[in-house]
Amino acid sequence: MHLWSGGVCSRSTPVPTRPLTIFPLNFHLASKQRMTMITISRQLELDTANLSWNATQEPNLCHWKGVTCNSPFNTSILSLSFRGFGLSNSSFLPMVCQIDSLQSLDFSNNYFDSIPGEFFNHCGEINGLKSLNFSKNMLSDSLPVFQKFAGLESLDLSFNLLSGGIDSELNDLSALKSLNLSSNHLNGPVPSLLGKSRVLERLDLSVNNFTGKIPSEIGECRNLITIDLSGNQINGTIPASVGNLINLEILILSSNQLSGAIPAGLLGITKLQRFSANQNMLVTLPSNITKSLKILDLSYNKIRGEIPPEFLLPSSLQTVDLSYNMLNGTIPEVMSSSLVRLRLGSNSLSGPVPATTFASLQNLMYLELENNSFTGTIPPEIGSCPKLALLNLAQNKLSGALPVDLLHLSQLQVLKLQHNMLGGEIPSQIGRLNMLSVLNISWNSLNGTIPSSISSCGNLISLNLQNNDLTGVIPDSIKNLNSLLELQLGKNKLHGRIPDMPLKLQISLNLSSNLFEGDIPKTLSELNDLEVLDLSNNKFSGSVPDFLVRLSSLSQLILSNNQLSGVLPNFSRHVMLYWTGNPELRSPAHISPESNSPVSRKNRKSIAVTIGITLASTVLAVVLVAIVFLLISRRFYKVNNEHLQLWEVLSPPRVIQGNLLTENRIHRSNIDFTKAMEAVASPANIELKTRFSTYYKAMMPSGASYYVKKLNWSDKIFQLGCHAKFEQELEVLGKLSNSNILIPLAYVLTVDGAYLFYEFAPKGTLYDILHGSFKNSLDWASRYSIAVGVAQGLAFLHGCSSSPILLLDLSSRSIVLKSLKEPQVGDIELCKVIDPSKSNGSLSTVAGSVGYIPPEYAYTMRVTIAGNVYSFGVVLLELLTGKAAVSEGTELAKWVLSNSAQPNKLDHILDFNISRTSLVVRNQMLAVLKVALACVSVSPESRPKMKSVLRMILNAR
Repeated sequence: MHLWSGGVCSRSTPVPTRPLTIFPLNFHLASKQRMTMITISRQLELDTANLSWNATQEPNLCHWKGVTCNSPFNTSILSLSFRGFGLSNSSFLPMVCQIDSLQSLDFSNNYFDSIPGEFFNHCGEINGLKSLNFSKNMLSDSLPVFQKFAGLESLDLSFNLLSGGIDSELNDLSALKSLNLSSNHLNGPVPSLLGKSRVLERLDLSVNNFTGKIPSEIGECRNLITIDLSGNQINGTIPASVGNLINLEILILSSNQLSGAIPAGLLGITKLQRFSANQNMLVTLPSNITKSLKILDLSYNKIRGEIPPEFLLPSSLQTVDLSYNMLNGTIPEVMSSSLVRLRLGSNSLSGPVPATTFASLQNLMYLELENNSFTGTIPPEIGSCPKLALLNLAQNKLSGALPVDLLHLSQLQVLKLQHNMLGGEIPSQIGRLNMLSVLNISWNSLNGTIPSSISSCGNLISLNLQNNDLTGVIPDSIKNLNSLLELQLGKNKLHGRIPDMPLKLQISLNLSSNLFEGDIPKTLSELNDLEVLDLSNNKFSGSVPDFLVRLSSLSQLILSNNQLSGVLPNFSRHVMLYWTGNPELRSPAHISPESNSPVSRKNRKSIAVTIGITLASTVLAVVLVAIVFLLISRRFYKVNNEHLQLWEVLSPPRVIQGNLLTENRIHRSNIDFTKAMEAVASPANIELKTRFSTYYKAMMPSGASYYVKKLNWSDKIFQLGCHAKFEQELEVLGKLSNSNILIPLAYVLTVDGAYLFYEFAPKGTLYDILHGSFKNSLDWASRYSIAVGVAQGLAFLHGCSSSPILLLDLSSRSIVLKSLKEPQVGDIELCKVIDPSKSNGSLSTVAGSVGYIPPEYAYTMRVTIAGNVYSFGVVLLELLTGKAAVSEGTELAKWVLSNSAQPNKLDHILDFNISRTSLVVRNQMLAVLKVALACVSVSPESRPKMKSVLRMILNAR
């Protein structure tokens, strides 16, 4: 019989004389499955507006989000995905197993902390179930036992909190092809055989705590295509049996404790395309290991000897990273024309950089040979690599002039030649490199003047020419570098007038140790984004101008060793001042000459006379500011329930939202919008400033205090043209729940701004406690608790179900303390309200604070998870060393990395006042230092994820 929508038509029915109208098929989901799905949707109470999980609104359940049916019939469900639904209660899971037609189940990116045993009993009986995904949840305890599941081919439990070893839990998974248990707390030995499966193709046990050796039995899994055992504590050698895995394409053994030689059997795997064993203790470099490879990473090992002559020649070879080893000798003169990236930095290589081969490297994009002992001149032939985007020859013994041929590299974005012996002048045609974003030729012997054509490098973000023999004046055209964030001209012989500077300068302006004289020029008065200004070791005279006080982002001002006179202006307590070596320069009463920095507001109030004057002045200022504020704005506020309305006396009425986000009844009753607006009208209530925000302390009528944060409008990067969108983003953020995150409780939108409300943190910022007047008040227990808390907050943000929340400016200034052991990460909303594409300075929106900026941001110009990890690593280093992220022009991360290369210097990195308290504390600090070093790795790919960072910090104690 043939089924039609109009009824039943038998074969004996006479053929009609007119065409038969055929209606579309309209099959329905089996009633049992339909009832199960409706029951699940009611139990979960899902957000039906976004997920369509409502049978009344969407009768066709196959159209619900995450539901896949057997097309075109739609009679049974084949796949269910609850990915990112924000679920925490797992009691409904056994009910899902009633749908016996399932082939795939995805519960990833939720908040489950356990799985009911009934789920394994019932779902294990679904013979057609092939894929099961519980990744990115909060599953704890030991690995679940998987009984039955005879047809399961893919199991993903990655990014959870599973602990214990692997024994017989997977024995029944005879069809398993893909197993991912990465980023958990699993320990014990690497399992020799994973269940009964002999068809395993992909094995990922990375970022756990596995110990012992790689079992030789792994060679029996002949179907393996991918193995990832990175980020564990595996030791011993790589077993020779790995050579039996003839189908292996990817082998990743990075970040372990492997030693010895790379087995010869590995060289015979003709399908192997990627071999990464970086950050181990391997000692040899087989000559023909690159025979079939595309990607080889053996960086951060202890490989000695020379690079074999044919090593770089195989035609398929694209990426080679042998940096941070003990290689010596010269670079092979013949290389594969397929090479895209060659990293040989931080070895003991010597001799000239080979010239003849570069003409054939038409695909080369990254050439990194820094920190070796290369001699001779820079080969002009490098200019024949048309795709070269990064050239790093820094810290060698290269001499001669800069080859003009390098100016043919039209795609070059990063050029680093610092710490060599280069001489001659900067080529006048330097402006041809119009894609250049980073130019560092500091610490050489360059002479002549700075060519005015450098202004044609319109994408420059960082320009470093310090410590050369440059003379003459700074060209007026320097102001045309509209993207420039950092300008280092210190330690030269420059003189004359200081011209207008690029307005987007942010990271640093260094004019120190030159021949400048006269008054500090007013051309510096417009640099409102600048964080560090160094004018030391010149002949500046006269008074310190008041306009420097008004540079709102300034965090360090270095005026030492000039001829300045008069009284130092009243700088904010957030600015670190260095001004010794100016005999005629006097400090105000509240400045401590010993520390060269403002003491805290609390210490200033300790002087009785100052108290009276300050209080009287403050009261008067508040009254005047309030009056002026009301007169200028011509507005007054009225609160009606939870909404703030604004009337203008001389213009049509406008409604400005002032909504509460929190459900906490105490906060809802405490927050008073009128009082908050009065508080932000007075600069006296400023508590702290970050890159994009100003925090005010607002005292409510109830006596409770809150932070009211005003977003600083530096340019048009804020996406507040659409208030509705901003409100939606804040509503989402207001629903977050994490004690280590500064979560918005309420907000007020005005015509030209936005104000966000937060719980007040009475201990101030981490920066204040570590580097301010309370320095050394944190013991190791407090520092460790802060490290754990910030890591928990970041791991939570990066793991948010919808999408990761990234921080544009993570620093010790953006971390506030409720107590000395309770940190809260602030400024979480910035990634939602800032649009980098609308910024006048491309990187200024993502650069963050000086000292915390990952090196790759200079040329990627985008915020990343790995970049956040780097910034957190700097915060860890602050906690470990007691030093600021930048101290007298030196970045803490670079200082620590340079000193950590020698194990006997690790103790000298730590804050001695803390590490000396006990051997236990010292060992814990050294363990956390290892984590920090991984976080601030120069290579973004080498940095661990925040969940792994948190795990490693917890394991350090």
